[in-house]
Amino acid sequence: MDKDFLVKKSNYFVMNSSYDLSMEEQKIILTLASMVKPEDEEFKRYKFNISEFIALIGIKNQSQYTEIPTITKGLMKKVFEIQEEDMLIQVAWLSSVVYKKGSGYVELEFSPRLKPYMLKLNSMFTQYKLGNILMMKSKYSPRIYEFLKCNEFKKQKMIEFSLNQLRKLLKVENVYLLYADFKRFVLFPAQKEINTLTDISFTFEEIKKGRKVDKIRFYITSNNKHIELENVPEEKEKHEEIDIDDLIERLQDIIEEKLKIKEYKALLQAANNDVELIQAKYQLARKQKKIDNLVGWMVKAIQEEYSEPIEKRKMNSFNNIEGRQYDYEELERALLGH
Repeated sequence: MDKDFLVKKSNYFVMNSSYDLSMEEQKIILTLASMVKPEDEEFKRYKFNISEFIALIGIKNQSQYTEIPTITKGLMKKVFEIQEEDMLIQVAWLSSVVYKKGSGYVELEFSPRLKPYMLKLNSMFTQYKLGNILMMKSKYSPRIYEFLKCNEFKKQKMIEFSLNQLRKLLKVENVYLLYADFKRFVLFPAQKEINTLTDISFTFEEIKKGRKVDKIRFYITSNNKHIELENVPEEKEKHEEIDIDDLIERLQDIIEEKLKIKEYKALLQAANNDVELIQAKYQLARKQKKIDNLVGWMVKAIQEEYSEPIEKRKMNSFNNIEGRQYDYEELERALLGH
């Protein structure tokens, strides 16, 4: 395995295939792809040195070598989809895996159905050095990197996806339902790794439809600096700046009732910006028989750590709780620094 080996795929395959692989599985597939030679007419059984293979997938303890057949068997079961005109093609990545006892090698072979997308490519293909992805940790980074490399040389140096399209390509339709979570756990980690570890970098723009993010526009820049992957320092985690607008957007998805912006801010202040805590108190509020002032009740629930319906706590009913105990104008001035 050589970090200077080239991974080569058709542009169509990059932009129209949808799959979900772990970071380790992607490293196996992309390393295997880098071993395909341009002159190959058919896929071969490409040999992996066992010691290099286990290093690639992060096995450090020699006693865990027996996990390799389990990992490759699991990878063979990973069926993914390619949308091709009026056809939806479902295909497995590998057609076979062979272990030769005592040889020190494992042999992997791509499914022949992938030939049009990886063999004899003379035009309209995406190509990059294997080393660009080997140090990545987020499983979404290689996919987003490929999308950007596929469009790197366009005149406008950008590519735009609808949020739904991007979620589908990354197979996160049912994972990060809130955009704020999608941005935090998919876009930001990918941006950090791609900009630091690869030959390109990107910024992105959120395009809204009403108050919701509808599309993501990626702006691509070439990284001219040569990156020695072995010498990339481990970047220390930085304290993330709190984006109140994102938190409010998350609350708008959670709370069915329409609140004022200052009321969302009052909840965030009471919960120290913990959206999950607010969600828990909101679910608790929905179990109450009657609440005259939802925000006032939730603030009190957060501050007094309600954990079950008030009636079960042998407390007074909500009708006996003073309805509006908080000065939202004052809270808003405090939050905005006025």
